[in-house]
Amino acid sequence: MNEDTLTALAGPAPAFTPSGRLAGRVCLITGGGSGIGRASALRFALEGAAAVVIGGRRSEEGESVAAQIRAAGSEGVFIATDVTSEESVVGLVSATISRFGRLDAAFNNAGFQERRAILADQGDATYVKVFDTNVRALFYCLRHEITAMLTNGGGAIVNNTSVSGVRNPNPGLSLYAASKAAAIALTRSAAMEYAPQGVRINSVAPGRVVTDMMLASGIADMGQVAASLPLRRMGRPEEVAAAVCWLLSAEASYVVGHVLCADGGFLAA
Repeated sequence: MNEDTLTALAGPAPAFTPSGRLAGRVCLITGGGSGIGRASALRFALEGAAAVVIGGRRSEEGESVAAQIRAAGSEGVFIATDVTSEESVVGLVSATISRFGRLDAAFNNAGFQERRAILADQGDATYVKVFDTNVRALFYCLRHEITAMLTNGGGAIVNNTSVSGVRNPNPGLSLYAASKAAAIALTRSAAMEYAPQGVRINSVAPGRVVTDMMLASGIADMGQVAASLPLRRMGRPEEVAAAVCWLLSAEASYVVGHVLCADGGFLAA
């Protein structure tokens, strides 16, 4: 995806002034090599994070983002990770603790969306990949991140869900929608269980955001999608990153079990 496509569908990058929201924090992000994950990792660094650890499968992309984080003044580390493997998730969290001594904030961003097709045309392999990536992997990440945070008195976690888990009026993404609804339920349940122990858990639910996954979703006319939204444009990854950063910060200290829909008014329309 190039900047021209991004600007045509979502407008220019929003201006913001860093305020140190994550100053001194050790942050972990899965799927941080591109799209919303990349934008969030860079925003964490700009907001003063002491370290940003990126877990993902694509080493070249991940190492590139880690280098940009270091250039922004934070410690940036990429660790090759398959979030559908519990052993790999344990390795990611353990490496973070081993190197930095603690884990303060985590953004569980890795996800997978099937190609659009009606339910009867979806196969078992697609079902397994969608739910392994969007639900089982989230369970692994939450379990081990929470354990690490409890050791140091608490922390904050944001899970990337989707407006499709709230309302999915478009045919062809039944598995994705069901998996994201499960991710929202998992977020809320975990939030209620661990809030008394100092771990705040929320989710961000993006709407129509210009990412490689969105562009590959099988929609023929992205311009029409953009024009149909109340803002008359799609979202940029940086706009979702801003919501994630706020949820992880102390400014959201009274926000627990919430689904923040960064959707340009999609659900209100």
